[in-house]
Amino acid sequence: MRTSQFAAWVVAATVYVAGFLGSGPSLAAPTKEAAPAAAAKLDNAGCQSCHDGKKGKLEMLASNGEKRAVQAVVPDKYATSVHAKMDCVACHLEITDNVAPHQKAAGVKKAECAQCHLDLWEATKKQGKTAEKPRLGIVAENVAAYKQSFHAKPDKDDPTKLMAICSDCHNVHTFDVPPRGTAERKEWHLTVPDICGRCHEDHLEEWSESIHGKEAVDKKNLKTAVCSDCHTTHDIIGSSTDKAKLSITASCGDCHQDAFKSYKNSYHGQVNTLGYAYTAKCFDCHGSHAIQPSKDPKSRMNEKNRLKACQKCHSGKKDLPLATAGFLTFSPHGTSDNFDKYPEIWLTTKLMVALLIGVFVFFWAHSILWWYREYMDRKQGVHHWHIRTGAIPEEKLPFDERRDELGKKHVRRFGPMWRLAHLLFAISVMTLVLTGMAAFYAETGWAKAVMAAFNGPRTAGLVHRVAAFTMLGIFFIHLIAVSINIGRKWKDFKIFGPDSFVPNWKDMYDMIGMFKWFVGKGPRPAIERWSYWEKFDYWAVFWGMAIIGGSGMMLAFPHIVASVLPGWVFNVAMVVHGEEAFLAAVFLFTVHFFNNHFRPDKLPPPDVVMFTGTQSLDEFKHEHAAQYQRLVDSGELEKYLVDAPSKPFTIGSKILGLVLIFFGLSLLVMIAIGFFGGGH
Repeated sequence: MRTSQFAAWVVAATVYVAGFLGSGPSLAAPTKEAAPAAAAKLDNAGCQSCHDGKKGKLEMLASNGEKRAVQAVVPDKYATSVHAKMDCVACHLEITDNVAPHQKAAGVKKAECAQCHLDLWEATKKQGKTAEKPRLGIVAENVAAYKQSFHAKPDKDDPTKLMAICSDCHNVHTFDVPPRGTAERKEWHLTVPDICGRCHEDHLEEWSESIHGKEAVDKKNLKTAVCSDCHTTHDIIGSSTDKAKLSITASCGDCHQDAFKSYKNSYHGQVNTLGYAYTAKCFDCHGSHAIQPSKDPKSRMNEKNRLKACQKCHSGKKDLPLATAGFLTFSPHGTSDNFDKYPEIWLTTKLMVALLIGVFVFFWAHSILWWYREYMDRKQGVHHWHIRTGAIPEEKLPFDERRDELGKKHVRRFGPMWRLAHLLFAISVMTLVLTGMAAFYAETGWAKAVMAAFNGPRTAGLVHRVAAFTMLGIFFIHLIAVSINIGRKWKDFKIFGPDSFVPNWKDMYDMIGMFKWFVGKGPRPAIERWSYWEKFDYWAVFWGMAIIGGSGMMLAFPHIVASVLPGWVFNVAMVVHGEEAFLAAVFLFTVHFFNNHFRPDKLPPPDVVMFTGTQSLDEFKHEHAAQYQRLVDSGELEKYLVDAPSKPFTIGSKILGLVLIFFGLSLLVMIAIGFFGGGH
């Protein structure tokens, strides 16, 4: 018994492979007792004499004992199918005669489409004919994808069956999918919904009435979306999984490229691009199978329905407050290149770009020229560093020690609170840049790695907000401290004086003098307590707090803002927040780092004055010659002189400085990857 069954399988397999490849004569499956005789009678002509659809309705007993119709095989259609060269019994292995009802061999397993195609591909590879039959390779890839798909899982209602098998979608007797890229393939593409609709009737009905369905059915638009465009073909997965949601969203972008590009620039799209599916996606707003144009009253995006659509996610539950009226006028697909449609975004973008170009052109030129001047001075042996203590009158010496001891003293520049605030401010800013730019450049590999390290955008967003409130807190505490200090010294305080951060005429003259010095047309100007570039850094923080902080707060509390302001302010806030953050980060890690750490006179980095709070007297005289002379003339130098910080403290400050510089430059490289890699 086992021997005869094995022989039947061998012969049947030979029939299948030989028939499919067209490399041999058609054979038939043998019976248990008279295999050769039975095989000779079971040819395709004999089978089609009954199964050609011309003999009326044929029925057979199903596995449940009930009658079911037998599929007719139309000879003409079968002759043009990819299986035309195969014998019927190559697949119907259990058939042993041509008498109705057929006698069937017991224990014969039904042929599996997937396994047969895999066997064919393996045979083709062994024969070295893969280049001649590339579509077999495509089929093998499809089989592998199918086995991992939702359709290959057991049916919940009947675990003995799979959700869908090959023959549920492909008519094995007429199967002839045209090659990709052909006109025939495009026409065949429109038949896909009818195939899927055999099982998904409700979805087919919704799709047929949608804009996509009407384009396909009524207008025969070959470019419109059908089931396989969104759900793929063989690697279909459950639509409730994150992988499916991300895949479907990307599929929408294949057709709606401009809308998808603008979507990716929004926070919803940034999170989606990072690989997380919890923010709004195309189908959350527009629907899935029943999509309608926004002018249609039934559309989710119709102005009468839009707020309700927003409130599906912004429902007032969990961590998303209820969407308010301003959400209606938010433009999720707003772009900066369409003034007629989005004038606010267009204007804001142009202003921000002008600001970025202006700041970077001026200060990068300033840095390059400064580097050149100091480098040439060093090369030519021009020195500025050695202090001449003899210039200080004897009666104004700050202590009764030898003059050569004066050079060993340090000048106190910053108190402990300034230094602590600077450190916390630096850490909070770098944290903001890391978490914010990871969303800004969501398409980069480093952004995805950063989000994975934070366990996703939700945690990264929380860290971003904590860092933001830390930065804002430091800023407001500083304002309070400065206000109190000015109040105490109000009678003696000069708003445009040398100790004030307020810009004055000397700053303009110093700036002009620096550029003259850069090009060898004058001496280096003597700088007071605060240089013009230090004042720019200081006041830039005020601008940043207003622009970045203000826009950030608007985005963090949209339901409050949208209750009093129109939704387009969020579009403006997104532009301002991102571009200003880019400006701040790049400025800090290029210009600010150069001014304080990478000038030839500062090498090797780091400059630790912001960590120790002091400068050597030599460096102080070099950097702030006007203040030095003023203090010498007034006899006030002594109260600023302190002992040099201890060696361990200095080493620790240098290590801290190098760590912060390393992180800052690393962030700069990440931003450059995002910017030059086709990001914002």
